[in-house]
Amino acid sequence: MYACAKFVSTPSLVRAGSRALYRPLSAAVVSDARKAETASLLAPQTIAASQQQLAVRGFQTSAVSRDIDTAAKFIGAGAATVGVAGSGAGIGTVFGSLIIGYARNPSLKQQLFSYAILGFALSEAMGLFCLMVAFLILFAMSWRLISFKTEKLTSTPLWWLWSCHCHTGPDVVLQPNEQTRAFNNQVTKRHKTERSPCRPVLDLFDQQYHQELGDLWPLARSVLLDHHSWQYGVMLNRFAAVTDVTQILQSQGFSRFLPQTDVSTLLTDAPSPVSNVKYQTGRDSLLSPHCSSKCPPDDSHPQPDSTSHRLSQDIQSEVLLSLPRPSLQCYIHQYPLRFPSQAHRPGQLKQYYLLNAASLLPVLALHIRDREKVLDLCSAPGGKAIAIMQCANPALLCCNEPDPHRRDWLAKTLESFLPHSLNSKVIVSAQDGRWFGQNEAITYDKVLVDAPCSNDRSWLYSCSSQQGEERLKERARLPALQAQLLRSALSAVRPGGLVVYSTCTLSSSENYAVVEKVLDDFPEAEPEDLWEEIAIPLSKYFAFSPAHPGHGQTSHKPSLQPQNGTVSSYHHRLGILVVPQPGKTWGPMFLSRIRRRK
Repeated sequence: MYACAKFVSTPSLVRAGSRALYRPLSAAVVSDARKAETASLLAPQTIAASQQQLAVRGFQTSAVSRDIDTAAKFIGAGAATVGVAGSGAGIGTVFGSLIIGYARNPSLKQQLFSYAILGFALSEAMGLFCLMVAFLILFAMSWRLISFKTEKLTSTPLWWLWSCHCHTGPDVVLQPNEQTRAFNNQVTKRHKTERSPCRPVLDLFDQQYHQELGDLWPLARSVLLDHHSWQYGVMLNRFAAVTDVTQILQSQGFSRFLPQTDVSTLLTDAPSPVSNVKYQTGRDSLLSPHCSSKCPPDDSHPQPDSTSHRLSQDIQSEVLLSLPRPSLQCYIHQYPLRFPSQAHRPGQLKQYYLLNAASLLPVLALHIRDREKVLDLCSAPGGKAIAIMQCANPALLCCNEPDPHRRDWLAKTLESFLPHSLNSKVIVSAQDGRWFGQNEAITYDKVLVDAPCSNDRSWLYSCSSQQGEERLKERARLPALQAQLLRSALSAVRPGGLVVYSTCTLSSSENYAVVEKVLDDFPEAEPEDLWEEIAIPLSKYFAFSPAHPGHGQTSHKPSLQPQNGTVSSYHHRLGILVVPQPGKTWGPMFLSRIRRRK
């Protein structure tokens, strides 16, 4: 584009527009919102310089670039017209001269035809040259327009760097100055229209959570109302090649916050006491949705003979040994940066899953081991099921989801992250979770109940006040449903097995109250303390509510130690609550672990 403009433009025009021509249009158009986002992420000493530079770029692009684009359109069209018209006129002139010359001097036939061919060639050459110049000008303009539209559609700060790494391979590493330039030029853009919170929902949150959380609520409220401050985690998929993704994450300041969770003692773990179970009607294989069979309780079918049992164990061991080593890896960033999501590609596994890092805590609390039977009672959209498969190689993972649309979403998620060799070990069920425990009593070693709840993050941004009112009515009915699901899970787990109950809300009525009610109705259930196991080791990354808010405490301080000095208190045995706070915007996430006594 610059060469063409220099060829056809005056020196003054080139000098006036040279700065805009040195770079693509996508690097010059910067909105005020993007400047504010960039300023919030850069170091304080570079904020003023960056804003001044961006402002100058935006000013220089507006008038000069439009004038050059308009001039290029006319020049290109003119060059094309001159090329076509000149070529036609030249060919016509040469042909007419040939006829007249031959009529006057027939003896000069050979020379006239030689000169005519030369004239035709020159005319065609000049015409093609003019057309080439015209198309070069128009192509340069189209390329600038495509570059501008591509940047408008790109909403992630690392997309440019990710594309370069995908094409150059893992051995090619960008220089630090190129990484910094890409990061600064591709900062995540804010939406033009800011989302406004639903007033009825916010009013209820202010009233309820101020009483339940005390001093933690004002800061949590500020985080929930500022969705630009929300942090995102990147969970790697051990079944795909992730070396290049890991290098990109580390080069951009992402760090791994989970300890090494290698639990692949494949042959040393004792097999699960529940084995050779036929599956319940209504379940679907991951890629065979029409395959189903009945699943009776464990004590209702005959035990296999030793030969077939030994053969089954050998085949299972071979399958497990062929899989990658279990390791749950999740990377986070101290700033609210979001890694670009990967599209669903049939036949290809995704390399990573974007999620709220607090949603991994219920999976960690389950202590999944190889060859166990695991039930994800409310599985869609499938993030926790994928996390379970990163931790271990279970003998069976049943992902239950009764809603058809969410079940299709779940199946697509599993297909995108798990290889075909796991189709017989990861199945999708369509049962009603409230009655699942009756149909398959005492069947599973571990059960996860990620119960439907009043998701504080999404409900706070309801589309309208009317929809907010409807959701608040629905919220009052949720504790009863959650209690039914938890009872069903306790019925489905074997004696000695574990059940983890989790929600993504701060509401005590959906968290502690549900656990208390079910424990009163289920004498075999015993809650386990998660404070020392999860809250204290991960306090660097998450902010936990220090105590159960329903026993006379109206003010809480964000400290790790409970006020009575005893860690294994009844309050913490009921569960732990992750509260979003500035710098630790993960959550809300409540989790409680319950063991069924033998």
